[in-house]
Amino acid sequence: MEYKGVIFDFNGTLFFDNDKHVKAWGAISKILRNKEITDEELHEKLNGTPNVQNILYLTDGKATKEEQNRYSLLKEEYYRKFCKEDQESFHLVKGVEAFFDTLKEKKIPFTIASASIKENIDFFIESFHLDQWIRPEDIVYDDGTYENKIAMFEKAAQIINVPIEQIRIYEDSVSGIHNAYEAGCRQIVVICEKEKEETYLKMPGVVKTMQDFSNP
Repeated sequence: MEYKGVIFDFNGTLFFDNDKHVKAWGAISKILRNKEITDEELHEKLNGTPNVQNILYLTDGKATKEEQNRYSLLKEEYYRKFCKEDQESFHLVKGVEAFFDTLKEKKIPFTIASASIKENIDFFIESFHLDQWIRPEDIVYDDGTYENKIAMFEKAAQIINVPIEQIRIYEDSVSGIHNAYEAGCRQIVVICEKEKEETYLKMPGVVKTMQDFSNP
């Protein structure tokens, strides 16, 4: 292994859950404006943007601070509910646990840097027993203090005490890949659909693509 540390994104990387986020935003949209979100809105307005920004979009910018917070938390409640209801897909991506074990055996430090809020991180720790491999206090999440994912990657590198240049980062989104590269990582592995591999391999810093962790 040519890297000395690993940082994992979580949603869409270690856990495939995009459909649950879509369903949760659909439920919030029905409450706020009495209609579902469209595919166009999902791809152009809602995907990869903060909860507050999405709520402002769904309310034409009229949501108060209190409403932004309330509906953001409610969206995540729906999300967790939908995750638990779909037990068949409520598990870590194939090969993740074995890879975690291998990293521990080789004494390669690793952690998670996720844009999820604390309530969801706690949910993941409890549901997937992540504390078998990672100290919960070492997981970087959106606590409101990070300007962007770049800062989160930098904090995660600091936590595992490895220079970002010697870290491999596993990501699944275009924005996450850009942020990993901007943070200084030059060993980015992308979890994606087979047909998208060629596109991702052309992006700066990307050294590998894969569909799961069978061969990380």
